[in-house]
Amino acid sequence: MIKKETEPAKSKTQGYSADDITVLEGLEPVRKRPGMYIGTTGPDGLHHLLTEIWDNARDEAMGGFANDVEVSLLPNDFVRVVDNGRGIPVDFHKQTKVSALETIMTTLHAGGKFGGQGYKVSGGLHGVGASVVNALSSDMNVTVHRDGGKFSQSYERGKKKAPVKKEGKSDLNGTIVTFRPDEQIFKEIKLDWDRIVNHLRQQAYLVKGVRITILDFRTYEGKIDVSNSFYVRDLGLDVRSYSFYFEGGLKSMVTFLNHSLKTIHKNIFYIEKEINDSETVEISLQYTDDISARILPFANNIFNPEGGTHLTGFKTALTRTINTYAKNNSLIKENDDSFTGDDVLEGLTAVISVKLREIQFEGQTKAKLGTVEARGMVETVFSEGFNYFMEENPDDARAIINKSLLALRARKAAKAAKDSVLRKGALEGMTLPGKLSDCQSGTPAEEAEIFIVEGDSAGGTAKQGRDRRTQAILPLKGKPLNVERARVDKMLGHAEIKAIVIAIGTAIGETFDISKLRYHKIIIATDADVDGAHIRTLLLTLFYRYFKTLVEQGFVYIAQPPLYKIKKGKEAFYAFSDAERDLILKDFNLKPEEVKDVEEASGDEEENVEESEEGEEAEKDSGKNSEKNKKTNITIQRYKGLGEMNAEELWETTMDPENRVLKQVKVEDAVESDKIFDILMGTDVPSRKSFIQSNAGKATIDI
Repeated sequence: MIKKETEPAKSKTQGYSADDITVLEGLEPVRKRPGMYIGTTGPDGLHHLLTEIWDNARDEAMGGFANDVEVSLLPNDFVRVVDNGRGIPVDFHKQTKVSALETIMTTLHAGGKFGGQGYKVSGGLHGVGASVVNALSSDMNVTVHRDGGKFSQSYERGKKKAPVKKEGKSDLNGTIVTFRPDEQIFKEIKLDWDRIVNHLRQQAYLVKGVRITILDFRTYEGKIDVSNSFYVRDLGLDVRSYSFYFEGGLKSMVTFLNHSLKTIHKNIFYIEKEINDSETVEISLQYTDDISARILPFANNIFNPEGGTHLTGFKTALTRTINTYAKNNSLIKENDDSFTGDDVLEGLTAVISVKLREIQFEGQTKAKLGTVEARGMVETVFSEGFNYFMEENPDDARAIINKSLLALRARKAAKAAKDSVLRKGALEGMTLPGKLSDCQSGTPAEEAEIFIVEGDSAGGTAKQGRDRRTQAILPLKGKPLNVERARVDKMLGHAEIKAIVIAIGTAIGETFDISKLRYHKIIIATDADVDGAHIRTLLLTLFYRYFKTLVEQGFVYIAQPPLYKIKKGKEAFYAFSDAERDLILKDFNLKPEEVKDVEEASGDEEENVEESEEGEEAEKDSGKNSEKNKKTNITIQRYKGLGEMNAEELWETTMDPENRVLKQVKVEDAVESDKIFDILMGTDVPSRKSFIQSNAGKATIDI
């Protein structure tokens, strides 16, 4: 028997003393853990920097101190934000013993939004905005015009380069912030023009009467001297730009949201009411002939995608007011069913904006408003205003009631259809469709994934190549129904849609339960041609309209099968684009133009480029897909469909978690997503034609 020597037990205090305690000073915590302050160092976090600086300018406008804001994207990835507000204070701060400007820019939780008279209403809660942007920028400069002078201070990665300096006299008022995101923090510092434009357009509706300009100088090749210019637009340079100014506020926003939809009543409801001299409720709405609702709630101009107390108050008041009006005016009978919340929401486009002195959000992302008082404020203001609107506009009121009646009848029909589906599914065993090849019983949903594939051919190959333990296959026959304008009863009458609904397991509509989701990866796998793209779009429409939670929580993916298989001897390489194909060919010392006429292969047919050992050309017949080259021996196969791959190839390229490429479907801009689905999948042909013509140059079409 071998006796083991035991090591002496370590002291409980060994290696841990006061010397091991790290104290991060100034803005060091931000650079050490940027995700705690901006969520991520990816694209969302990068754009958050601009949002923080913009929010400060917007808060000046919300307070009535500014009416002209300019955002400029400058060369070398600099960003410049200007407002004509009061200007950041530059006088001596008693607590920090330095200028107030330096305090705000270099100290966390310092600002005018914690009390006092700096701001009655603002979007900022924590006072970390400007200082966090400073910490995460390689360079920053702040120029302030106020009190008859022009003052400035520059910073490098959160640290001042010199004290605040007075540069001269000025009869202007406002603040200019110029910064460059730090490449040490962000992998890529390229801002998305469309994303910024859409966000600032939205903000322009919310702060009516304020001019917002955005300019893009990033590709401008001439000299740009902004040292003596307050607004860069005054230089008159020819660059792409947008300028937004809306007197109508939320009313204008509703008009914009509905511009591609058919409205069912003429007048847009709008109300704005100030409460307690500092808090405001503003609501606008209009109904359309659509079956989806578009409700955008904002608190202090911050979009709340998860809603909150203000949205709850609005929905409660809307349902009660419409039911009361309908019964009082005999539009529905006393014994008839009352409208539910879902009935009165169908086809509704509404924007709710509250401005609160003391505001609370649930969580760090401000996605949901938690201020309890907001519910009562919205409920009271909206009930009074909407009841008056319906009394004054009886034709509009009747159109709204009829729309809700149609929704009520459809709800009853849909419930009967869903009950039928569930009953039938239960009788057929575990509610699963027969053509579903499910993964092994007992596999946890967190590990399970389902491939929704196009056609029985691809389905058969996928079934052979899959990992049966975790991967399920659901082949679709033909194109699924376009559900953009289809009600649930009609939708569930379509065999392919019904199969998807049953297979996923969450149910649909008011019975949707995400805890019953059977697969945590729902993977759309279609062919790389026009029909495949159409089927993929139809499926995305289904998930976005009826399973939006699955999209928002990241359960929906798109498979990326390769376009080419390039084979040299026994080695095989896969290319997912023409550019990748050309790079692989370049590694073989073969110029892309030498195989530029590669044609599509079907089944086992391949293009051949051959070489003779004696240096003479040897020609081998491989049909119309043959090419000859003296330098190398390569076969190139162009895949058009998943069914053209054998099981091993499909597993290796598209299904193997170690090698495959999946694109996760995300919603970055809910308003824009709604608009695009309406245009592409709805009934407005002129809008769809205009969209296709405007974006045709961006498309890569493989017919």
